[in-house]
Amino acid sequence: MSSNESGGALRFAMFLVQAAITGLALAFVVTRFFPDRFGAAPVSGPAPVQTVVANAPESYRQAVNSAGPAVVSIYSYSERVVQAPSRVFGDPMLQRFGNISPQRVLEQSLGSGVIMSADGYLLTNFHVISNASNILVGLFDGRVTSAKLIGADRETDLAVLKIDGSQLPTVKVAESDNQAVGDVVLAIGNPYGIGQTVTLGIISAQGRNQLSLSRFEDFIQTDAAINSGNSGGALVNARGELVGINTAQFGQAQGISFAIPAEAAKRVLAEVIEHGEVIRGWIGAEYADTPANWINDNAPRGAMVSLTLPGGPAEVGGLQPGDVIRVYNDQDINSLSQLRAIEAALAPGTKIKIRGSRAGVPFDSEVTVVKRPNGFGRRQ
Repeated sequence: MSSNESGGALRFAMFLVQAAITGLALAFVVTRFFPDRFGAAPVSGPAPVQTVVANAPESYRQAVNSAGPAVVSIYSYSERVVQAPSRVFGDPMLQRFGNISPQRVLEQSLGSGVIMSADGYLLTNFHVISNASNILVGLFDGRVTSAKLIGADRETDLAVLKIDGSQLPTVKVAESDNQAVGDVVLAIGNPYGIGQTVTLGIISAQGRNQLSLSRFEDFIQTDAAINSGNSGGALVNARGELVGINTAQFGQAQGISFAIPAEAAKRVLAEVIEHGEVIRGWIGAEYADTPANWINDNAPRGAMVSLTLPGGPAEVGGLQPGDVIRVYNDQDINSLSQLRAIEAALAPGTKIKIRGSRAGVPFDSEVTVVKRPNGFGRRQ
């Protein structure tokens, strides 16, 4: 190789080295001043602080301000007869001469309610006013007014009251499809008569139906505190929309309380206003859970007939105690509560078909639905 050739190769190598150094320097400058664009972190200095955006608001005041005015305090009064205090005067004749007779004592029951219409219809629990001879309602603004019992439904432990007024504050009912376990809820009511109180929790479970608190159970479970006096109050979501009517605490357990779903309560309200009671279908039979050893993996779980009303539709249709109903009005039956709900939704006069098994032998029956006795209707 000549000296000219070796000199040219050396100059070319130096050019490549200079180009590489220049490229590296340029890359360093660009990534140093524009790290986000090239996915590079700064060479020096503390690591960037990541901002975490919380989903929960710092305050639920808007929800409380929206729903709170529609939640009222209910004071129901009833009379109770107290017998003479001494056995010496237990004889009516001695009571007359001794001027001692049974005494009438006025008892007060506390609860809460929710105004559902601007003209004064409101919901509460039936057990709050069950024996009341006089009902007073304390409004959010401090006014106290008398209330009339329009009607009640023992089966769901709900009652409808009416107070005089117009343009009263009401609460919006939440869409049931938008509720889920884990959603934040607020319980608003008058616990122990101390005044309107708000407690916070979440929806712990839905569809609780084996609590023996009422016949038609479909409770929302929550850990929001529901104490004595909260019964009939509002369970609302974080937007202040009505999710349920507070109804019970699970014994003395802390953090286990129940509410009647707002959509179900709204249906009761409408029927009581229209008819004075809730009209439900019935075939004159009572049911029980199917024994575990009677369940066939290839068939719906079903519900067992425990008794039939003499002369009722079930007996006329050939149903007998011990029969297991698998299909009711073309719907597979997988639980006792499901059967009760399907039956209750049927209009009296509807003819339905029932399929099931009797001592392992399949059977079919056709019955006509009648109105279920409610035992409580409109109070005049």
